[in-house]
Amino acid sequence: MPAPNADIVLYGADRTQGVVAVEVGENCAVVYRKFGLFLEEERRPLRLWLLTTEKVDLPGAEWIKLEGEGLNQMALFGALQPWQQARRIIREMHAEHLAYPSPVKTYLTATGITLFKGMSFDELHRMQIDLETQGLSPTDPEARILVIAVSDNRGFEDVLTGPEDEIIARFVRIVQERDPDVIEGHNLYGFDLPFLQERAARCRINLALGRDGSHLRVGAQRNCTIGGTTRPFTHFHIYGRHLIDTLFATQRFDWARGELVSYGLKDVAQALGITEEGRVRLDRRDVQSQMESNEEQVKLYALQDVRETRKLSQIVGATDFYVTQMVPDTYESAAVTGTGEKIDSILVREYLRRGHAIPLSKPPRPYPGGLTECRVTGVVRNVVKADVESLYPSLMLSRRIRPSSDTLDVFLPALEELTRRRLEAKSRAKSATGIDAAYWDGLQSSFKILINSFYGYLAGPFHFNDYDAAEAVTLGGQEVLTTMARLIEERGGRVIEMDTDGVYFQTPPGISGREGEQQFVAEIAAQLPSGIRLAYEGSYAAMISLKMKNYVLVGYDGSKIFKGSALRSRADEPFGREFIAKAVDLLVQGQVEKLGELYRDTLAKLQRGELEPAQFCRRERVTENTFGQALSKRWARILDRVRVGDYVNVYRRTDGTLGLLEEYAHDEDRDHLAEKLYKFALRLKEAVGPDFDRLFPKPRPQGSRKGPLALQTQLDLG
Repeated sequence: MPAPNADIVLYGADRTQGVVAVEVGENCAVVYRKFGLFLEEERRPLRLWLLTTEKVDLPGAEWIKLEGEGLNQMALFGALQPWQQARRIIREMHAEHLAYPSPVKTYLTATGITLFKGMSFDELHRMQIDLETQGLSPTDPEARILVIAVSDNRGFEDVLTGPEDEIIARFVRIVQERDPDVIEGHNLYGFDLPFLQERAARCRINLALGRDGSHLRVGAQRNCTIGGTTRPFTHFHIYGRHLIDTLFATQRFDWARGELVSYGLKDVAQALGITEEGRVRLDRRDVQSQMESNEEQVKLYALQDVRETRKLSQIVGATDFYVTQMVPDTYESAAVTGTGEKIDSILVREYLRRGHAIPLSKPPRPYPGGLTECRVTGVVRNVVKADVESLYPSLMLSRRIRPSSDTLDVFLPALEELTRRRLEAKSRAKSATGIDAAYWDGLQSSFKILINSFYGYLAGPFHFNDYDAAEAVTLGGQEVLTTMARLIEERGGRVIEMDTDGVYFQTPPGISGREGEQQFVAEIAAQLPSGIRLAYEGSYAAMISLKMKNYVLVGYDGSKIFKGSALRSRADEPFGREFIAKAVDLLVQGQVEKLGELYRDTLAKLQRGELEPAQFCRRERVTENTFGQALSKRWARILDRVRVGDYVNVYRRTDGTLGLLEEYAHDEDRDHLAEKLYKFALRLKEAVGPDFDRLFPKPRPQGSRKGPLALQTQLDLG
């Protein structure tokens, strides 16, 4: 069997460059291509398909028998309506089949076309929008759009104000005149688009935003994949353009990093160092009154929002752009789907190109996972971290582990080529500057995200999955980590924690300094199996180890890295995060007795009502479940002032219900806050050791006390 052409496998057989959008009509596909600033519209014959295990009477279908077992009957259609009808018939029959819901993805898979070939991310024309509104619900009697800020990555900026109908009409004209390939916004799906659509309907303005003059279309509910979780959202679509929500993109970007405390635009911009100079801060719930008193301030606020969105997109959007060059799907879809689905569609495309059947996925079964072990808890000094670079992909390549159903041998060559291209792109990124460096870094990141998902694909609900192969990978990983730990300890080192592909440890006596640590890691690496690359990842002055995957790393410069929800969560109240940060400092300094002083002092302030309300508020997202019976009682007092998608700062009142920060009435539940403080302290129990109960006695309830005058309450620490 001839080896597959890796370039065709990864990028599809069609070499068409500069495709920025594809839309499917009734009898043809419309392909939009960019040549510099010039846009060309092509019409191509429609090729739609679905697969079954046996022929079915489907009107308008032309059947082709594919080679191999499984889904080996292909029904081809040259028109949209018969294909849609065939999908309905197959679903109603509950027959084994493969048919993508999207006709565009189906067409791209059949033709080998992918978007953005030959383009860099900066060549994509991206427009950013932000709405400032009166009210947060577009159906409220007083609701209206007050401001629409617009910018793009070609230097255009405008802030639209005036009567609502004129604002919306001018926005439509700007989109048509500027003709962007992509429209971006922060919480675009959750707020801006639903609000814009509803207000346009009430103003009787046609949102003709499509490249063909069609209006904004509301789709079905979809799920955005964020790591191992999904978030539902209502999908919108604009003909010939892509919609990118930078809120979702940021969450996906941060999933593995876990560095961002909040995903709000201003917080993210500050954390990533892209905050606009002279940043205006306004309460969005009071924009109407602020428009009356200082309209220019509100306009600047909205303009800074779109500027920060544009900068943010440069950071979080490029990876999905370059992945879209490989995957037969749209940019807006690739930006919300998981990597396993992307790999599956790449494999399906190649098998169909070669006239081969698609295997049926195998049922799940349990199998051993990666090795995770915490051997030491407490405060540990002088810690080194070493990681195996791409452990699972390396094992798959070195041991030739692949799905048994991959009869055309596409899986490993694709992984091999991605790995080769990533190494090349990383090398070029290091030597490049400016736009070139950004291009190569975005490219290597897109390769990395796919590479690291090949193992997960084996154990997912995909057509070429293989649980035996997945088990072989994890057992191989366990073997490598066990060998690493043995080699370290035989040399006199001390292993603190092992997690899947890396290890934290103390070096043997006599080895110190970066050069000595690197040499030690290199000596361990030399004894590992062929194809396994162990890398020195850095060293730390101290590590506070609590339990598996929960620790604090303290750099020699005093910087700290918190890992694990036992130490830090985005849902934590600020006073709790501050308490843990100070407690960590004391632990590292060895000032154990002062931990008790810190605890008692914080507890006293809570019980006397001395903290600012912002310190004990939680930032929560309003979801559909918020309005359900179980949760609505907690939210009873504020349900009429929040809507799905909002992020609000809330605190618990003495009656157990939630209150909004901006409506704080000195009625916080101080007993609840005292209990929360104790729970924060409990997170550090393993590090504190046997003195924990003495230093952190559990507070007794003080009873409900309302108002700021209850300041003389005595601590009852039992």
